[in-house]
Amino acid sequence: MKPVGTAMPGNERLTDDLAAHFDFDRGLATVRRFPDGESHVRAETSVEGRHVFIVCTLDRPDDKLVPLLLLACAIREAGAVSVGLVAPYLAYMRQDRQFHAGETISAQHVAAWISRHVDWLVTVDPHLHRIADLSQVYSIPSRVAHAADGVASWVRLNVSQPLLIGPDEESAQWVRDVAQRAEVPFIILAKTRRGDRDVEVSVPEVDRWRSHTPVLVDDIVSTARTMIETVGHLRRIGLAAPVCVAVHAVFAQTAFEDLHAAGAADIVSCDTISHPSNRIALASAIAASVREFLP
Repeated sequence: MKPVGTAMPGNERLTDDLAAHFDFDRGLATVRRFPDGESHVRAETSVEGRHVFIVCTLDRPDDKLVPLLLLACAIREAGAVSVGLVAPYLAYMRQDRQFHAGETISAQHVAAWISRHVDWLVTVDPHLHRIADLSQVYSIPSRVAHAADGVASWVRLNVSQPLLIGPDEESAQWVRDVAQRAEVPFIILAKTRRGDRDVEVSVPEVDRWRSHTPVLVDDIVSTARTMIETVGHLRRIGLAAPVCVAVHAVFAQTAFEDLHAAGAADIVSCDTISHPSNRIALASAIAASVREFLP
């Protein structure tokens, strides 16, 4: 029998895109809230004896984790042979150590919760900093699909004389990889963070790049403060208005509008989180990773 792919609410388009790359049956599920705010889920498709995966990107995760884990339980209790999770954006990876007394390492705990309820995980370029590999926090097999090819292809086709710029040291791995694949030059800036919304980025010495189009690339854009600060610096030293590229378009509150207002020429993202800026499709890369777990 073919595997079954079930989309959590809001993940239908990605599930449709995956179906264009390999054959599976679409599973139906009811996910709703009782009047008191508790979640109610029901697996509507027969899954007995079948391999099932749930598609649920995990931006705004606190609204999604409880119904996701309940649905995984419901599918397993309905007789599924295995239950996997396709989470293009994987939340709770930033708090990877105890920064202050009294904090907990949420990356470990959320990973443990998910690992207890699903058998495997596929995601896209998780935010790994002090955690070097997902296996350090997830006890289930996992695969990471990469956005670099998609981003590099988009830059080659859409930007004239690009100069890739990483807004901080944490972005270096993404920018270097994309630049090498696109065969274009790149630089990495230095950043000083004083708080969630207080970021200073060094002014780059890039006189030789004045004829190029700056392309800021980062894995996660949440408040966009780092990109906004970088856009301001680049404009003040006379470079062209930059194109901003995000792998994961979190864009908290007014971040997207703020980045446009700061002077970004264009804002482009991969489709790991549904957003109007999505122009880089990653279904092919995600599907290749999912197929590794299916018979």
